This record gives sequence, structure tokens and C-alpha cells, in this order.
Amino acid sequence: MDNITKSLCLEFNIKEEHGENVVKLLDEGNTIPFIARYRKELTGAMDDQVLRKFADKLELLRALEERKADVIRLIDEQGKLTDEIKAQVENAKTVTEVDDIYRPFRPKRKTRATVAKDKGLEPLADAIYLQLASFDPYKEAEKYIDSEKGVETVEDAINGAMDIIAENISDDAENRKAIRAKTYVTALITSTNKTENPVYEMYYEFSEKVNRVANHRILALDRGEKEGVLTVKIEADENVMHEVLFAKAVNKDGGKCAEIVMDAIRDSYKRLIAPSIDTEIRNILTERAQEAAIDLFSVNLKNLLMAPPIKGRVVLGVDPGYRTGCKLAVVDSTGKVLETGVGYFTLPHHDKEKAKAQLTGMIKRNKVNLVSIGNGTATGESEEFVSEVIGALEGVKYMVVSEAGASVYSASKLAAEEFPEFDVALRSAVSIARRLQDPLAELVKIDPKSIGVGQYQHDCNQKRLAGALDGVVEDCVNTVGVDLNTASPSLLSHISGISGAIAKNIVKYREENGAFKKRRELLKVAKLGEKTFLQCAGFMRIPDGDEIFDNTSVHPESYNAAKDMLALCGFTKDDVREGKLGGFKDKLAGADLKEILEKYNIGMVTVTDIADTLLKPGRDVRDELPKPLLRTGAISIESLKEGMVIEGTVRNVIDFGAFVDIGVHQDGLVHISKICDRFIKHPTEVLSVGDIVKVKVIAVDVEKKRISLSMRDV
Repeated sequence: MDNITKSLCLEFNIKEEHGENVVKLLDEGNTIPFIARYRKELTGAMDDQVLRKFADKLELLRALEERKADVIRLIDEQGKLTDEIKAQVENAKTVTEVDDIYRPFRPKRKTRATVAKDKGLEPLADAIYLQLASFDPYKEAEKYIDSEKGVETVEDAINGAMDIIAENISDDAENRKAIRAKTYVTALITSTNKTENPVYEMYYEFSEKVNRVANHRILALDRGEKEGVLTVKIEADENVMHEVLFAKAVNKDGGKCAEIVMDAIRDSYKRLIAPSIDTEIRNILTERAQEAAIDLFSVNLKNLLMAPPIKGRVVLGVDPGYRTGCKLAVVDSTGKVLETGVGYFTLPHHDKEKAKAQLTGMIKRNKVNLVSIGNGTATGESEEFVSEVIGALEGVKYMVVSEAGASVYSASKLAAEEFPEFDVALRSAVSIARRLQDPLAELVKIDPKSIGVGQYQHDCNQKRLAGALDGVVEDCVNTVGVDLNTASPSLLSHISGISGAIAKNIVKYREENGAFKKRRELLKVAKLGEKTFLQCAGFMRIPDGDEIFDNTSVHPESYNAAKDMLALCGFTKDDVREGKLGGFKDKLAGADLKEILEKYNIGMVTVTDIADTLLKPGRDVRDELPKPLLRTGAISIESLKEGMVIEGTVRNVIDFGAFVDIGVHQDGLVHISKICDRFIKHPTEVLSVGDIVKVKVIAVDVEKKRISLSMRDV
């Protein structure tokens, strides 16, 4: 086992054999969803999130090893590589440590130290740094006076020697490591304003310990600095930093030489060390804050995508607007568009009676039983009008849904291909209706970054953010699985092993040959070979196919094992289809499975998975989650009173609290201190996007449209 795998096993607290297996599976090109679901015996049942972190760290450590090898090669090419230096590089834990070691050997541009060396002052610098009490540096410096080299005086020679010492002090890896650590635990990060911007008012005179500043504050400071509003600095106590370096480099009995070395250290810290360490600290803080923001976005996105679908409903989607009216689209229970239109009912001069008749007609004609309203412009007026209309109808409810990303989707090439006959606004109304029916199937059509459940996501490393969010989407889609005969190319492209091109080929094959009857038919799809089939097959569902196992998460490679398990307990595949597996798990628990385990080279984890899925063919894991909150009547921000208790839906969770939709256009904020009675480090310990919660109104600012809520004492 190599050192990287050993390190990962220690970090993730897993057995070495499992770590080796994961590395091998990843290197063979297996996807995270496939490994997580169908290779549990090999991985010790590591879940998809842990596997992704493992894979990310594996990539980082391999990059670190490549950097180490590169540095060793570069130093060796200079003829300066020693066993000690090589060992230091090989034992370094981070790229920063490696770069610190390489710093003295890095080809330098012209510096004060290189100029001094060109003047022949390096021997003087070395002699001074020895700090012998009997050595007189000023007398020795007289030997280096040379007008041709630009050393006119003793002072010139001493200053040149100090420049060399200062650079050597700065280039010492241990010195930089010590200063970096001391800065992190003792320094302050401060900000002052250069211009006025109310958004950053709290940062006009801001100061906090570097090692305590909250992640969201770092991102706010970074943005304020980028926008030219704030000046941000790392402020460290120079005397403290000097003492750190003095302790490592100064001989107290070094006489005049020690004094020169101390002056060189002060210059080294101020001119060379502090500026780069401050930059490094800022980068560390930013990277940490961005990773936290990406993690939070990922958690929120997963909860949003995994929101339970509202199945079997005919939905009227409403994309609210003022001047151009509200775009309307009715979709049936499968998402097929039945009728579209434009309603005018949000402005005072609109003919409300005409609009009421229009909306009532659409609802009755299409037997609509659910209205989905986007939470954008004119939502309040739309919600009030819709609630009035459905109040006179029986069995119709509504829900305000996030329309984040709907405009992005409706203007996309994908939407144009899907609905070439509709204009952009009508496509948005369709999306709003469908995302209530099946959030996952609709939201996968939108760039995850455009779905508004993040915090400072636009300030994060976009490549890293995109990779993390794509991973979330992939995990969600594969956890749920897709109907092979109805899934869109967008949905299919997130299935394990399926590229965008293969997804289109699957749909094309379906259109040309009719519905898939068996999973094995996938092998007839262009560019979909055995390797891809292995990765994707278990996540494809065929509800009305010839093979009942094709409507479960049992992988085709385990069909025979599943069949033998059923037979061992006295059941058949027909019993699975008809839902007649009463007592199956009890019989399985008492059966001798040794022969099956050996024959198919599987373990009890796989046996349990197979048994669970056979009991619920076609199961959608989202059906077991709490249903969304549907409403029949609207309220306005003006009608809110302190002390009112309202039920709402968590729309977004951020570092300092959560935003809750309480049926008013403006979401209310539950500050982290108002979430529960006990102390929590982060709101995600208690809340998730999509949670239905009871909240108390504690403050309302109608003018600023701010609502403060509490979940305590409700």
C-alpha cells in the first residue's frame, strides 16, 4: 500500500483493505454512485458523500506528490540536493510547506540580496550571522570596500550583508512556518471603508481575531474589497513576530553581530515575510470560507432536489408579472402541457373579473387541483388573486415555489428544443408547474449555481463549486433512479456513466424503437457498451417491463442471486410483481445463505439491499419524506403581527440562520440564536431546506420588507 492510501485510511478512519479497494475502483473509472451502491462489501459501505471527499483528497494528495517530485528534481538539477533536504520535502504535509523548502533554491529576480552577493558581500554576511562575541563586523567590513563594486563605505558593506541575512531569514522554511502559525492565532483581520455602501456598513470599522472570524464575514470582506468599498488588512504585533524570529536566530552573547542580525530580522519581517504571510493567511481564510459555502450550498441543494414530488396532480403554473401579465401553463400528471395563456390581474387597472373567469375556466377545463406560483415579481398580488379564485372551488390548493433558475432555463437552448412553440415566459410557467410535480426532474435542467439556495456562491471558486454541485445532482438522481422510458436527456445525463451524448442516444433509440422492455436493451443504444451498462443499469427503472427486477435497484449482475434468494424462501418473481412477499425478510434471516454468498461472491450487505428493494419495487425514496406545505389562503406582510405563530417552509439555510416562507412574498429570517433553546454551531444541525416548521413573528419592518422570526417558545 502506498503512503497516500495509508494517509487516507487514517484520515477517514477506514480499514486499509477498504481504502485500497476504493482507490482501485476509482482508478478503474467507476463512478461514485456505482461504487456507493453496488460495491459496499469492497468499501465497507462508505456512502456517496464520504466517497466524494475521499476522491477529492486523493486527487489533492497525488497533486502534492507530483509537486514534491518536481521540487526534488529542480533542486537536484542545481546540484544542491542533500539527503536532509530530500527528507524534508518528502515529509512535507502541504504544498505550502513544499514551496517553503524550495524557496531558497527558486531562481530569483534581482533583489537587494542578489545585488549584495554580486558585490561579494556574502562571506561578510555569513561571518556576521555566526555571531561570535569576539568578531568585530565593522572592522571586517573595511576589507569589502570596493568602489568599483559600489561598496564605498563600511556602512554600505554592513547594509549589503544585512540584505543577504534578511533574505536568508525569509527563505528559511521553519521561520515562515513559525510566523504563519503565530499570525494565525494572534493577528487581527480588520477593515475600513474607502467609499459608502450601506450593504457593508457593519464592516466600516471591523476587527476580529483571524482564527475566530466567521466564514460568511470573510466572504463579505472579500466582496467589499473587490468592489472597492473596503480596505482589508491582516494586522499582527510586529514585536511578537520579531521575538519569534529572535528566538530562532539570535545569539544573546553575539555582541555587535547579534545587533546587526536583529536589525536584519526586523527588516526581513516587515519587507519580505509579513507581506507574503498576510497574503497566505488571507488565502487560507478565503479558501476555508469558500469550502464552507460550497458545502452549505451542497447540503441545501441536496435537500431541495430530494423534496418529495407531488404525484398524480394536474398543475397550473403561474409566472407572476405586472405590465406583461402573468404567464399561465397547465400540465397534466406526467408534465405534458395541456393549455397556456396570459392573465392580467396584478395591477389596479386590470380587469379582475375577466381574469377570474379565465383562471376558473382553465382550472375547470383541465381539472386542475394544484396551482404553483413562482416567488418572483408580483408574487404577492398573484398569490392573493389565486387564493381568492380557488376559494370558490373545491379541492384546489396552491403553493409558492422558488422560481430561481426558471428564467435561466426558459432562455436556454434546452428549453428552446423542448418547447420551440412557446416564448421564454411561457416556458418559465411550465417549469414552475413541473418543479412542484417533480423537483428533481425539473431542476436538473438548470445550472445548479442558478438555484438560489447558496450563500456567497458567486464569490467561490467557480470550478470547485460546479464540481461539488454536479456531484450533488449526480448523487440525488442516482439515489432516486429514473424511469428509462420517460426520463429527459437532462435527467439521464446525470445517471452514473451516462454522458450527454449517450443520454440523447437513449431518447433517440426510444423514439425509434418504442419503450424499453428490458434493461439489457440499453446495449443496443449507440456508444453504450458493457462498461457503461455496468455503471448505469442499476439506476434505470422500467415500471411496466418484461423483467420485474428492472423496476428495482437490484443490479443486473445480481439478478440470479436475487432469484435464488427468493427461491430459498419459497417465493418467485411473480410474487415480487404482485407484492406477495409477506414474511420474506424473516425467512431470509433464518435461511442458510452460505451457498448463495459463495456462488455470487456477495456479502450480507448486498443481500440486505436486494431484500429491501424486492419488497418495494418501483419505490421512490422521496415518498417517505414530509410532504410540501400547500395553502388555500394568502396573507400579506401588512397583516403580520408580533406574536403570530405561522407554519412555513424553510427556503434557504445560511451560516447565521434560515429563511422561511410563511406565505408572504418576503421570506422571514430565523436568526441562529432563535432556532432552538440549546447552543448550535450551525443552523444545519437543526434545519434543512424543505422542512416544515412553526415560527413566531417577533418583528416586522414593512418599509424595508424585513420579517424576523423565532422557532423558540412556539
